[in-house]
Amino acid sequence: MVLNSLDKMIQLQKNTANIRNICVLAHVDHGKTTLADCLISSNGIISSRLAGKLRYMDSREDEQVRGITMKSSAISLLYAKDKEEYLINLIDSPGHVDFSSEVSTAVRICDGCIIVVDAVEGVCPQTQAVLRQAWLENIRPVLVINKIDRLIVELKFTPQEAYSHLKNILEQINALTGTLFTSKVLEERAERETESQGNPNSDPGEQVYDWSAGLEDTDDSHLYFSPDQGNVVFTSAVDGWGFGIEHFAKIYSQKIGIKKEVLLKTLWGDYYINMKAKKIMKVDQAKGKKPLFVQLILENIWSLYDAVLKKDKEKIDKIVTSLGLKMGAREARHSDPKVQLSAICSQWLPIAHAVLGILYFNGF
Repeated sequence: MVLNSLDKMIQLQKNTANIRNICVLAHVDHGKTTLADCLISSNGIISSRLAGKLRYMDSREDEQVRGITMKSSAISLLYAKDKEEYLINLIDSPGHVDFSSEVSTAVRICDGCIIVVDAVEGVCPQTQAVLRQAWLENIRPVLVINKIDRLIVELKFTPQEAYSHLKNILEQINALTGTLFTSKVLEERAERETESQGNPNSDPGEQVYDWSAGLEDTDDSHLYFSPDQGNVVFTSAVDGWGFGIEHFAKIYSQKIGIKKEVLLKTLWGDYYINMKAKKIMKVDQAKGKKPLFVQLILENIWSLYDAVLKKDKEKIDKIVTSLGLKMGAREARHSDPKVQLSAICSQWLPIAHAVLGILYFNGF
């Protein structure tokens, strides 16, 4: 059932201040269209059970047959936050290098973009291309690290190994961003040097070239991706869940009595909690302490997957009750554990809330 009437959407289009154009960019098969399905299902346009299977934005027959996006498609979604209603024009673009012209066109009409990266494959050639494209068009990206479920189900990582792996992916993406930033500063520097050479009053004998000049003086901290800056979301679009660390910061600030602002800065990084002193401290690897991200977030998700995949009904019931969720009789009886996972996770960590929330947080 569609949650918003056509008349309401038309009315929202008249308020241009609350319209945002957002495109989804990624390497091929990193989960753009599945993520788009999840966002569309949040507006009731398709069933949440069909999200990821229907590939709603792949409207052409050849796209459905080949299983890849070949043309950019757009859809209007409603997002409500703090009594304000926003109209988000979501553009799903192709990830295959053969259709890169579609990506260029999509980026030029957007206010912001979502860059999706597969948690297993990491940064791929087209990821680099779309990040560069977003940089050249001067639009701010947010990062979605998708397919976290593959780290659990396929690679059988422990929470600690998964954390290290995710840190490596972020470092790779930030290294790319740093390269783009450096090249921009050096280009501007080269232009200034060229202009000064063209000045007849300049003395050619006194010219000294320092190509690093300008890099130290420019603040580039806001350009990089980090969960504590609120521009990274961890998701599993196929299972319908996703989260940013602010979601858990809010929960744990009430449970353990530590300020939300402190948790936002320490939930990502090498910090651990001393429960006796009620203090957060730097991780001492020699003592084998677990970072907060592992202890408070990943271990809970791993525990849920473990219970559902092993069909431990008693543990599943305990988890569902402790989270204050409800699981329907159909899902509880279903033989496929993925159905149960989707039913629990989509209530506990709704992916649309996490992804659209991060766009709002970053001022899109």
